[in-house]
Parts: sequence; C-alpha cells; structure tokens
Amino acid sequence: MPSRKIIIFLTLIAFIGILAMCRKPEYFSEEGYDERLTGGAATSFVSTTDAFSQSVEGLSSRDQTFHGIGDAAFEAVFVTAPASVNGGLGPIFNNVSCASCHQHDGKGMPTFGQPNSALLMRVSIGNHEQTGPIAIPGFGTQIQDKAIYGKRPECNVSVSYQQQTYTFFDGESYTLQTPIYTFSNPYTTLPTTYLFSPRMALPVFGMGLLEEIPESNILALADENDKDGDGISGKPNYVFDMVYQKQLLGRFGHKANVATIISQTAAAYLQDIGMTSSIFPQELVVGQEQYDHLVDDPELADSVLNATAFYVKTLAAPARRDVTDVDVKAGKSLFISIGCAKCHIPVMQTGVNVHVKALSNQRIQPYTDLLLHDMGDGLADNRPDFRADGKEWRTAPLWGKGLLKRVTGADFYLHDGRARNLVEAIMWHGGEAKRAKDNFSSLPKSYRQRITKFIESL
Repeated sequence: MPSRKIIIFLTLIAFIGILAMCRKPEYFSEEGYDERLTGGAATSFVSTTDAFSQSVEGLSSRDQTFHGIGDAAFEAVFVTAPASVNGGLGPIFNNVSCASCHQHDGKGMPTFGQPNSALLMRVSIGNHEQTGPIAIPGFGTQIQDKAIYGKRPECNVSVSYQQQTYTFFDGESYTLQTPIYTFSNPYTTLPTTYLFSPRMALPVFGMGLLEEIPESNILALADENDKDGDGISGKPNYVFDMVYQKQLLGRFGHKANVATIISQTAAAYLQDIGMTSSIFPQELVVGQEQYDHLVDDPELADSVLNATAFYVKTLAAPARRDVTDVDVKAGKSLFISIGCAKCHIPVMQTGVNVHVKALSNQRIQPYTDLLLHDMGDGLADNRPDFRADGKEWRTAPLWGKGLLKRVTGADFYLHDGRARNLVEAIMWHGGEAKRAKDNFSSLPKSYRQRITKFIESL
C-alpha cells in the first residue's frame, strides 16, 4: 500500500493539474514552432491547383483506399433514375456533383444556374432555436433551381449588384457591391412573406481538424454577454444533428448550423443533388407535383456516403507560405494589433482521434473561433438559423485564403461571394468587427497591403 505522504503528494499534483486546466485560453507560444504547419501533422506542402485536395499523412493502406473511394464519389456526376451508375439525381436539385460547387475542393462562382455555380438560396418562414428554420410549405428550406427532364425547378433565382464607392482615411477609393436577388417563375405561389439567405459553398479541406477541436476549447472563447467589455461577444450555435439525434455544437456552414461532417455530407447530397440516404431517406418533393413516385429510396448507399464524409474529413490543410517575408511578418503583427485576431483566433488545438493520427492532438492555425458574431446590418440576412440571429455569422477560417485564386481561378469572399478581393471583404465587416475594420481603414496604404499580404500567406 502507498504511504500517506505519497497519497498526499499525488493528490496535490492532481489538484495543480486541475487548476491549470481552469485557466482562460491563451495564445500558444510560437517559439521554435514552424509556422508553415497550418494543420500540424495534417499539413500539405502542395501549392498548385491541387493544394486543397491532398490527403493527410499517415493513413493506413485501408484508410487511403477508403479516402480514394470517397474522392471518386465526390467527383461523381449523378444522372436521372433509373440508371445503373450514379442514378437518383433530383427530381429537383442545384448541381449534379459535390465537385461542381466545391471545385478542386475549394468553391465555385457566386452565380446561379451555371455548371460552376456555388451559390444557393436558403429560405424559411420562421425559426425554432431547438429544431432550426421552419420550412416553406412546398419549397422546404432551400430553393432547388434545376430539375430533371419533365419536371419544374422550384424557382429561378438571379443576382445583380449595386455598386458604391467609398474612401479610405488616406484618400484612396474602393468600391463595394451590394447584391440584389430576384426570384422568378416559381412552380407554385411563394408566400407573401418569407426569409431568404444566399450561401456560397465553402472549401472542404481541413474540416476534419475543425471537427476534432474539443467543444470545451471553443466554449472557452465565447463571451456571449461581453463580460470583458472588449466589444466582442462570440456565442456558440447549437443545432439538432440528424445522425446523433440530439443537440450538438455547430461548427460548419456560414452560421455554424451543422455539427458534424457526416451530417453536412448527407444534407448536401439531399438538398444540393437530390440524393436520399439512410440519414435523409425522404425525397424533397414528396407531396409536390415534381415527385417522381419511384420506389428507390434511399438512393445513396451508406458505403458511398461514409466514404465521401471520410474523404472530406481526411483532406489536409495547405501550408502557409512566405512566413519569413518581412512584410508578411509585419502584416501579421498589424492583423493582431488592430483587433482581427479577437475573432480570427490564430491557433487552436485538436483533441484525441484514435483512428486518424494526423488529426489527433494537433496545433493548428485555422484563424477562427467557430463562434457566431454580429457582423452588422450590411451583411445581415435577417434569417435566424437555430441560435444564430439575422446578423450573426460564424467566423470564417482564413487558412487557404491566399491559394483560392490559384486553385479555383477566382477569389470571392463572404457568405454570398459579394467581395471580389480581401480589401472588400474587410470593409464589409460591421457590428462586432467594426472597430477592427475602422482601424484597417485608417492605416496608410502600405500597412493595409501588409495585412492583405499576410492573409494571402495563409
């Protein structure tokens, strides 16, 4: 039996450990750490058009095969049922494959109705904090603007822009464009009042790392009532997860309205492509005139769904570049000093994953807190989503932003793609981010350029 002194000593050590865990989150020390390792061990040093499409290191041969099956499923183009391969498209849909919206695992264009369109329209007539947006009868919670032969799309949506020129403190001008959305040719009458929110498809790399961040770490960053008085009051979104059948912390989507990768994958197959699964076994058009009356649900095999989700989960984060560049280093200091890093948290830590070593206990640099923040009237969609109100958006991760144009051919930002460059994206910030935006606006042009150059290094 251990002596009484040893027991007291071990108890004291345990108590000190508990006290250490109760401290507020702090920045990780970067001394001796390679800043290029955006995703820790799950970092890829490929910086070509395939930068977002690399698997994490260290997958077993079985997992690498499963990742490859998911890759093929992600690229697969679906067709009208019945078909021997990839049947089940629609009857109404937004696009024909995952890769159509997430080109090269990034994103497409902020347009509607085209093969490379990555913009879709969420709709609702209300919201419950526990169960989410309330569907429009006959339309659901997302407008499907395409249909298979012989069927009608739910509605056509188009976007135009109204431009306005502004001036920085030093006199340089810039232009912001406000999107204007038009709904036309609905297959049946839309209600006189409804809520809508355009959403750009997001890049899918690094999602496995974000899923592994312990919930406690994210909640430790929340300050919903702004008790510290710094003007930043990030709050978590809690959403009902169809896989686990309970409320979970939202991590994914522009309003953190999805909790897990598997739920995100299944919902995208249904809402975007019209493919039913064991998670969402009912067609979107049940009870509508577009219903195909085929007895083929669920259309997507669990093996395909799980492989696609695993593919997304095991995509590496692209490495940072130019980390020793003088202007990049200065830009990082400015980024922090003007307040951007209060929401775009530079460093997070993942928890334990016993299945994929590269995702486990990693020091990562996503530049997000995964929390909701009031972004002001300019970016408001006025459509609540679970706990997110009409002005709140999840802090967008910044990793990979500097590679977007190289990977996808274009670099559009914000939830609806209205910003055509990083400067426009920054200048749209309002609400809790207004102080940081104003600080950026008041800087000399050379300093602003250093900040954007730093973001482009991520």
